[in-house]
Amino acid sequence: MLDILAYTFMQKALITGIAIGAACSMLGLFLVLKRYSLFGDALSHVALSGVAIGLFLNIYPLWTALLTSVTASLGITRLRHRIQGDALIAVLLIFGVAFAVLLISASGGFKVDLFSYLFGSITLISNEDALTAVIASLAIVASVLALKDKLFYMALDERQAKISGLNTMLLNYIFMIMASIMVIVAMRLVGILLVSSLIVLPNIAAMMLGRGFKATMLISLSISLASVISGIITSYYLNVATSGMIVMICIGIMVSIMVSKHLNTKRADALKSS
Repeated sequence: MLDILAYTFMQKALITGIAIGAACSMLGLFLVLKRYSLFGDALSHVALSGVAIGLFLNIYPLWTALLTSVTASLGITRLRHRIQGDALIAVLLIFGVAFAVLLISASGGFKVDLFSYLFGSITLISNEDALTAVIASLAIVASVLALKDKLFYMALDERQAKISGLNTMLLNYIFMIMASIMVIVAMRLVGILLVSSLIVLPNIAAMMLGRGFKATMLISLSISLASVISGIITSYYLNVATSGMIVMICIGIMVSIMVSKHLNTKRADALKSS
């Protein structure tokens, strides 16, 4: 297995994947706690519009995707008290897909470049993109660690957090901007269509174990990194899509936890009855 580490593109993929996986799991925990599980999915579809704009105007697509995602996330923060959160996310998701389809059709249909954004291309990522992804991911991880107590308090009860003196509006803006950056960065690993899975699945799996906040964050991080590393390595040997393999391994871990909890519950019930 160690022979793959001799290849520069695999070293780059693993380093970038580990950084992205860490950022997704840590920030994604607060999205799940805030009941914004579909937020990453909505932003990724808005990012698709941004990618389509970039390809249409012949501008680097990641910059236009980042601009549209940040604009959309700030708009959600501004409007979420007027429109119910899940309804707002649904509208954003539908708009992102519809607008992207219009631009794609206007520019002559699907291109090879667009498919790399849709499905991810971590093993083909350039040195510049890899460096940008690692720096952005580390910045997100550092920011989450610095703000974790405030973000946790706000996720549990935003009104009480505001009464206690926290600037919840500013925190929400910072959080949404970080989420936008995270979605754009994660696109290079699992693609637009699967980006929300890396944000949500490790945290759902970790929460099933019913541990405390810090333990849940560490378990989620471990699941995310295990899925990313094993997914990249397995996809290399099986010659299949890396993004799909990462997600399937993450789902496998989640199902294993679910089955294990069910068996433990049945065993405990059997011991009580006996």
